[in-house]
Amino acid sequence: MPNIRARLLVVLVVLCGFLTVAGSPSATAATVPDSLWFDGASLTVSNGRFTDSLGREIVLRGYNVSGETKLEEHDGLPFASVADARKSATALRALGGGNSVRLLLSWAHAEPARGQVDTGYLAAVTDQLRAFLDLGIRVYPDFHQDLYSRYLFDDDSWYTGDGAPGWAVDAGTYPDESCGICFFWGQNITQNGAVKAASYDFWHNAHGLQDAFLATAQQTMAYVAQHLSAGEFAGVVGFDPVNEPYAGTYDPGQTSRTWEKDVLWPFYAKFRARMDAAGWQDKPAFVEPNLFWNANIDSQKQVGGLLDAGPLGSRYVFNTHFYDQKAISGILMWGKAGDGQYATDFGTVRDRAAAAGTTAVVSEFGHPLSGTVSDKAPTVLKAMYQALDSRVPGARWWSSPATSGPVLSGSQWQWDLYNGRHHELMNGNPGKVLTGGDAWNDEDLSAVRLDDAGTVTLRQDARLLDRVYPSATSGATVAFTYEDRSRDGSTTLTWSPVPASLPNVAQLVGSGQYGLLVWRSRGGTAPTELHLPASFPTAATTVVSDLGAVSAPPVYTSTTPVAVAAEPGGTGSRRLLLTASDTDVLHYALVTNGAASPSTALLTAARTELAAWAARTVG
Repeated sequence: MPNIRARLLVVLVVLCGFLTVAGSPSATAATVPDSLWFDGASLTVSNGRFTDSLGREIVLRGYNVSGETKLEEHDGLPFASVADARKSATALRALGGGNSVRLLLSWAHAEPARGQVDTGYLAAVTDQLRAFLDLGIRVYPDFHQDLYSRYLFDDDSWYTGDGAPGWAVDAGTYPDESCGICFFWGQNITQNGAVKAASYDFWHNAHGLQDAFLATAQQTMAYVAQHLSAGEFAGVVGFDPVNEPYAGTYDPGQTSRTWEKDVLWPFYAKFRARMDAAGWQDKPAFVEPNLFWNANIDSQKQVGGLLDAGPLGSRYVFNTHFYDQKAISGILMWGKAGDGQYATDFGTVRDRAAAAGTTAVVSEFGHPLSGTVSDKAPTVLKAMYQALDSRVPGARWWSSPATSGPVLSGSQWQWDLYNGRHHELMNGNPGKVLTGGDAWNDEDLSAVRLDDAGTVTLRQDARLLDRVYPSATSGATVAFTYEDRSRDGSTTLTWSPVPASLPNVAQLVGSGQYGLLVWRSRGGTAPTELHLPASFPTAATTVVSDLGAVSAPPVYTSTTPVAVAAEPGGTGSRRLLLTASDTDVLHYALVTNGAASPSTALLTAARTELAAWAARTVG
């Protein structure tokens, strides 16, 4: 769920997942095109990181697929067809640089009548999910909800919701929905009496609503597990039980913190048990705290972050969202975002996950691409990606790389092929047909659209979206940064310039993009991988590393320390592979598309500078 939800808040709770269902897994799927021997390994959480079975640290980057699930025009599915799902997956890999997606599901469509799971819907969802797995893109499903349910809203309402089925709304007695004086849909979360009461009922299992949801979620998960091959299922990394949970109303004497402890966490424990029963026992639950725990407007912020859940360990991932509510407000942040704008906000996410003994994912972040605050989008998104990469602002990164912290996984909101081409009857009203933007509560956050020829086209700067990032690190990541040189209008944004103290590195990079990874080896034989954007064609790519300094790196072999290869999926996307099988050795690698055909002397001089820099700043 996106959010123009803007500064105000966001969601309610309803969805989660659990399952039952029988059946045997399908036959093993064909090998994903362009796969190498180390691809396709299943993920776990170990030592506070996503880790594959080869011991490499994994970073998940991608998008939410998609807000289309919140609409009725395609019956609560992310796509109109499997063909559209394949088109989306191909573009997401080739244009967006993604290696993972958060795939939205609808409780209303999974269980349209109480106790009756629609296996036709589950089959369609599984087929669309498989379209991503077939390209080597990892998936974590999410039973999505916003404002509890569309069935709470009148057909002439200014707002709508998604999530719970009609029968769940009919089970309760709720006031006529009204937000009062509201400027953003998210205000309904705390101001709409119907939304608040229905959410409260769900969390307190009134009318058996939570039990019904958990049963449907279990059946959904079991169906997916049983209708994917073992190889395909390895690409499903976990499940997001509920989107943006909120109490609706607190009981007398209850606080946001005690609500998380006494209501939200017990729900997650039940969900975890349903995952185990459905055959997902080796996959983590991606659990979200109270949605206001990290609001960046003080009046909205509430104490939370699953502080009393104890160590989460390998069975849970700390899963949160971040939107700059000040920027979206149009009032509380007049200017644009700058270098290090969200270093503290995302640093808090890192710290909370570390304290809980697990890894973190920012499963939603974004900014409106049309409307009065859309001019902030280029800088806001650049700052958010910068904060995912490192907790250190660009101006200080070269002098303090060791304090970068882990590279965060994240899923941008959103990747909707149908942006601007919808045909949604809002709340079932044929007199209110929505076609523009995301066709949901005036939101417009999709990074893509289809042009008139049906071709997937980016709506944001490719330099911002298709990024260098360490998708797999054979060892422990020490520091990472990426200067994307993305643009705000005609202005090129450079927030992490190479310092003058490294003149040969600066000459090599020039005005080009660059990424720099520092890591410590652990004796693994599988290579470290960095995604190479389309702006890094092999002929224009230069790598300077302690493993070698090369321009136009060669094709990968197991004995080539610095090499390139296609990413899985056959989409044409590529990766840099760095092989070092030693143990407890500090390595560095700078990759740039700056200087064309640099001389051997420049490469050697840049390598000498980087070696001294790494020894001095990291040791």
